[in-house]
Amino acid sequence: MDEGVNTLKGASDVLIVGAGPVGAVCALALQRLGIAVRVLEAQPADARVDTRTLALSHGARLILERLGVWALLGDATPITRIHISQRGALGVARLAADDVGVPALGYVLPYASLTAALKQALAEASIAVEYGVAVGRIEPGSAAATLHTADGRTLAAPLVVVADGGRGEDAPAPKFAREYDQTAVVCEVQTELPHANQAYERFTPEGPAALLPKGNGYALVWTASRADAERIAQLADAEFLAALYRHFGGRQGRFLGASPRRTFPLRLAYTGSEAADRVVRIGNAAQTLHPVAGQGFNIGLRDAWELADLCGDTPAGEIGGTAMLARYARGRRVDVLGGLGFTDFLVRAFSNDIGPLRHARGLGLLALETLPPLKRFVARRMIFGARG
Repeated sequence: MDEGVNTLKGASDVLIVGAGPVGAVCALALQRLGIAVRVLEAQPADARVDTRTLALSHGARLILERLGVWALLGDATPITRIHISQRGALGVARLAADDVGVPALGYVLPYASLTAALKQALAEASIAVEYGVAVGRIEPGSAAATLHTADGRTLAAPLVVVADGGRGEDAPAPKFAREYDQTAVVCEVQTELPHANQAYERFTPEGPAALLPKGNGYALVWTASRADAERIAQLADAEFLAALYRHFGGRQGRFLGASPRRTFPLRLAYTGSEAADRVVRIGNAAQTLHPVAGQGFNIGLRDAWELADLCGDTPAGEIGGTAMLARYARGRRVDVLGGLGFTDFLVRAFSNDIGPLRHARGLGLLALETLPPLKRFVARRMIFGARG
């Protein structure tokens, strides 16, 4: 190793690029198993608060509970029921936490609340986190991977975990990608009727619309074509609420208020874990999913947890080695590709107005509603992943 390279001491040490939720969960899980870890985050410690809303599965809650993070969250709204329908056609399905024997199917909370709780947990665990350190280049290697930071340093470790959301300068091109020509309009809305902890997933030819119970109102994700989404987001409040009522229907009564709208383009991208030569990619750095069914973030947390668990089962001198990373890639393939395939199928099968497909979708929803084993199967996989 060159004299200018700062090598982390100890064969079990791990470098994590990215201190977002996936990187932070990975760091906490590794430290819990006695594996020393160091985290580099490109954003400054006082970066602007992220205003997004997260939907966590009950499986994600179990991970956060084991890490002592869940107790630090005070504003998570449980989802105990999900109502699934398609506009202008027959077929309704209802999922309930009681069907699966869990207290809630999922939880809705501000992204900022989770990141604050994770930052607190990292500090309490005395995990070294360097903020404002961008990684410009990562060099894989047979004995160690080497990071080149934007401030001129060179760091090396037996294992480098990339959890930067795919924003790094040397992020590889996706192995597979699909552009949906859809954009999500997101905001918070108030409805005439209380949500009673029920979420809605309503499929329309333009794309799905989801209402997620959050506090005393709902978080809205309204999918539309790119051109329509920009137009919808710029509507005055009264016009927006009227358009949303026409689009979604009156199951929650009238829409009474809405926060400022933001838009996010939607796509599918599968980069893969790139698990070789001492480097592994997890979370959005490995795969990006359409938000339908709320799978993407939860898959990323399972990436982090299962990678740490595998490191804990691997002899210290073999962490980051070819055999270990190959086991990780094999172990995650079913869950990740299952989630990608499931969300992609939902988007493409439901985002159209083709007559035969419309009737087939109705029959599928009817089967889901009337067959308890199928309902449990679908619910468990939404909660725990493909191996649920």
